[in-house]
Amino acid sequence: MLDLASVRSDFPILQHQVYGQPLVYLDNAATTQKPRCVVEKLTEGYYHTNANIHRGVHFLSRQATEAHEAARETVRRFLNARSAKEIIFTRGTTEAINMLASSYGKAFMQPGDEVIVTAMEHHSNIVPWQLQGMRLKVIPINERGELEMEAYERLFTGRTRLVAVTHVSNVLGTVNPVEDMIRIARRRQVPVLVDGAQAVAHRPVDVQALDADFYAFSGHKIYAPTGIGVLYGKENWLDRLPPYQGGGEMIASVSFEKTSFNELPYKFEAGTPDCIGSTALAEALRYLSSFGWEALAAHEEALLDYATQRLAGAGAHLFGQAAAKSGVVSFQLGTIHPYDLGMLLDGLGIAVRTGHHCAEPLMRVLGVEGTVRASFALYNTKEEIDALMAGIERVKGMF
Repeated sequence: MLDLASVRSDFPILQHQVYGQPLVYLDNAATTQKPRCVVEKLTEGYYHTNANIHRGVHFLSRQATEAHEAARETVRRFLNARSAKEIIFTRGTTEAINMLASSYGKAFMQPGDEVIVTAMEHHSNIVPWQLQGMRLKVIPINERGELEMEAYERLFTGRTRLVAVTHVSNVLGTVNPVEDMIRIARRRQVPVLVDGAQAVAHRPVDVQALDADFYAFSGHKIYAPTGIGVLYGKENWLDRLPPYQGGGEMIASVSFEKTSFNELPYKFEAGTPDCIGSTALAEALRYLSSFGWEALAAHEEALLDYATQRLAGAGAHLFGQAAAKSGVVSFQLGTIHPYDLGMLLDGLGIAVRTGHHCAEPLMRVLGVEGTVRASFALYNTKEEIDALMAGIERVKGMF
């Protein structure tokens, strides 16, 4: 069981007030708050080891390089990747998917080739493939917000080049059966990219056990800073892909006639990386792992169940009731527009998300323009859900 008082003391922002009200932060699917140890790691890096990495022979450069590569090893262990060469630092999930779309597209795709996605994808797993001229084949969902797996199997054709699916929906909270999806794709010799942005903070991810070819996530959704993220790729795939960007570090040698490229993972890390952010990401992973996945899962499941029951009891229409679900509840309340509800709750110090959540195609499937979304993290409490419900009752009284 989590000691919530101790956990919350690690996050100074939770002691703030908004409009004179205690902050109730329920927008964790958009970004999580940062524990003190992560912010201190950033400060330590800038105050004590700030230097460009890999290029310098001086003391600070060597220290910064060692810290950055140690962070890569921390990420490798967190994902249980086979090699640190398989860990590419990016700015986040969006850049990771764009990187793969560009590199994989150049090497293995032609305009009109097909990528299988789900009806619940974030825009960042839709638009990059369209920019490459790919045709999207969409796995439909049932009324509970679960994928129709028989339909998935029928989508494969001779032009299917990749399956790119979210691990956990940022709107519905549905935990997709990615293990089964990968096995199905493997039988057809089609590689799979998993968008893990909404998964890694809530469940252990073992990329070798999944047998995922690629896996992406963002630091800011797992208690780390913004602007840092990861693309995992199997070494045999990354070796075959061309670089995403050109510049320093990603080269072995350069002349005006020809350039040869660096080894993995540096081939995909052009320019000066966020070597301070990488160490803060590693600190966030250590912090999260210190609680144990069983305790984290029990806490967040209790919050999700409690919020679902309270919202249903208040007459809210809930979107996404999959059997396997993570810590997100999306809902509408009668005829109150989601934006109006979100703005009025904000006046009470309650932060929720409103709108299409960067998933417009899913909103069309659901037949709505947008929803209100409350999403949970390790520091949230049942008392905060009570505050949300009190705020909702107050808003209902205004309409």
